[in-house]
Amino acid sequence: MRLAVFGGAFDPPHNAHLALCLYARELLPVDRLIISVSNNPLKEPARSTDRDRVKMADLLAETVNATGSFAEACCWEVSRGQPSYTIDLVNYLEEVYSCREIILLIGEDNYRLITKWKSWEELVERCSFVVFGRSEEECSADAAAILDEEQRQKFRHVDFNLSLSSTGIRERIASGKDCSSLIPSSIREYIVKEGLYLPEAQ
Repeated sequence: MRLAVFGGAFDPPHNAHLALCLYARELLPVDRLIISVSNNPLKEPARSTDRDRVKMADLLAETVNATGSFAEACCWEVSRGQPSYTIDLVNYLEEVYSCREIILLIGEDNYRLITKWKSWEELVERCSFVVFGRSEEECSADAAAILDEEQRQKFRHVDFNLSLSSTGIRERIASGKDCSSLIPSSIREYIVKEGLYLPEAQ
């Protein structure tokens, strides 16, 4: 089995996340997509609870699966109650799925920080990466300056510069602005139902 793995805070998931998942389903040679809810030690803590983020990731997977089963949300990282490290997730998924290949789907921001990841050299050796963002030529040399030629071959860059961010969506919700065109409808309904990201909820 070939797995694609898309990790993130999903606080909340939005249409750029959905587009990335659909790209993986249609254009990558993978059998399954794992949407893994994480606590990234390189980023600020999530604004919503782990429970809410897992539920929204479930709803994202359901949206992807509207035309056939492909994606599933994974709560293994957040269930551990500690910072998330991708190398640990890869070890877990290889054991559970007995997969022969893992492709990690990451944004350009994470690509820039790849050499700060725990056991990053082992990750690059064991996995392939698809980087969604600006073209490779436009990316910062932060990571490229450290990666050798063989390591760089493990990264495929996809021009996928959708200007959406969870931070921006949270700010819009807090200020009472409409976000219905920015997030899947089921996730929007959940946010409204639970009162997430309102000023008093932060």
